[in-house]
Amino acid sequence: MKPGLQFRLNQQLALTPQLQQAIRLLQLSQLELAAELRQLAESNPLLEFAEDATEEQAETEADGEYDSEFESLSSASSDAAPGGSDANDEAPEWTEPEISSDEPIDFSSNNGSGNGNGSGNRDEEGMEPQNAAAESLQEHLLWQLNLTPMEPRAKAIATVLIDALNTDGYLGEGIDAVLAALPPHLKATAEEVEAVRRQLQHFDPAGVASIDLPDCLRAQLEQFDPSTPFRDLALRIVEHELELLARNDMAKLARRLHATEEETTGAAILIRSLDPRPGAAMDTTPVEYVAPDVYARKDGTRWRVLLNPDSQPKLSLNHHYCSLIAQARSEDASWMRGQLQEARWLIKSLESRAETLLKVADAIVRRQSAFLDYGPEAMQPLVLREVAEEVGMHESTISRVTTRKYIHTPRGTYELKYFFSSGVSTEDGGSASATAIQAMLRKLVDNEDPRKPLSDQALAEELHNKGIQVARRTVAKYREILRIPSSSERQRNS
Repeated sequence: MKPGLQFRLNQQLALTPQLQQAIRLLQLSQLELAAELRQLAESNPLLEFAEDATEEQAETEADGEYDSEFESLSSASSDAAPGGSDANDEAPEWTEPEISSDEPIDFSSNNGSGNGNGSGNRDEEGMEPQNAAAESLQEHLLWQLNLTPMEPRAKAIATVLIDALNTDGYLGEGIDAVLAALPPHLKATAEEVEAVRRQLQHFDPAGVASIDLPDCLRAQLEQFDPSTPFRDLALRIVEHELELLARNDMAKLARRLHATEEETTGAAILIRSLDPRPGAAMDTTPVEYVAPDVYARKDGTRWRVLLNPDSQPKLSLNHHYCSLIAQARSEDASWMRGQLQEARWLIKSLESRAETLLKVADAIVRRQSAFLDYGPEAMQPLVLREVAEEVGMHESTISRVTTRKYIHTPRGTYELKYFFSSGVSTEDGGSASATAIQAMLRKLVDNEDPRKPLSDQALAEELHNKGIQVARRTVAKYREILRIPSSSERQRNS
């Protein structure tokens, strides 16, 4: 092989650090963006949040007021004693404060710093603050365990069982996982763990520590008095015929159980009074609320999109540190200029993010104004490519902008991705969105006769009568997405 030189000409897109930063910020949600900016502001002294600047200004003004007040007091003292103070000057006479015997004296303040109304830690109405955290399922069960006479060995097993429960109160990982988590010195057997688990099932709420739904319902039924009507029949249904009950086929269920339909219906009512998720009522997971990034509001005949000012980070340059760059030494000045440049890039990236979000949301609202006016049945088919072409951006950018970004409308708050859906052809040559078809499907099911529910084929025919060309299997898919049971499961005999 002979050495040689070759020249090749190719094009390559290089992402600058600034562009990479802008793309990263674009895909962050509100909470993620706030955490990211707070971290960047802590590492860059040239950046500050508006609330930080306000606090700093307030502290500066407070210091100035204190200095002025001190100067005025000093001046007043000098005027009162022109000769200056002397150690032999007479001190002002101390007067004992008057205390009314009709009013109680508050001794509850710490270090004499109680407030004037003597309320201490009480609120305005004199009530103690109620800030206790909600009791979790595990805490509630452990409290009962401590009050239950049980051998230490059994208590150790019960503690591990309680710790293994999920938020619904079930033992999701099974007995084997509990055996693996137990201390080796216990050398517990599966039979021992099962016996303790059965005891826990009768704690409050009844049915916790169950393996599956039939086990949970059985444990709750066992709590009823044996003379409870239909209890024994309900136990048989739970243990052997729960699937038939789910399909609501009372006639077949009665034949299987050799019981009358009235008895079967009574047992079904008893079972439906039970709690299939006994631990859910004590779930202490905090509720997360969505703050919209943009608002859609009707202005006359057209819809307008506005940025939510509370969701936009108030980040700016710290002018005090900026003014110090010229006075700093060469090395420090070079570092601070670099920090200043990064701060400017970040602020510009945030402005670009807000502009892009507003532009994309405005394009979506224009396309889906019928939805805002008339509801889900008027939703139009929309794909990322259409919005990308309208705003002059790449589809990947539209995907980043619409992920975990929310818009508040008079019909509710939605993720921007909600407004995208594929289209199904109609008889007039147009198309209907999948969201609109699902809304129609939901409406048909809600208005059907419960004694003669519509099958998937019948639902497809009803949609065909409305001009929507959709296959039976598509109806079945949409029904599953909407969590609508099949026609046999929806049937009600009365």
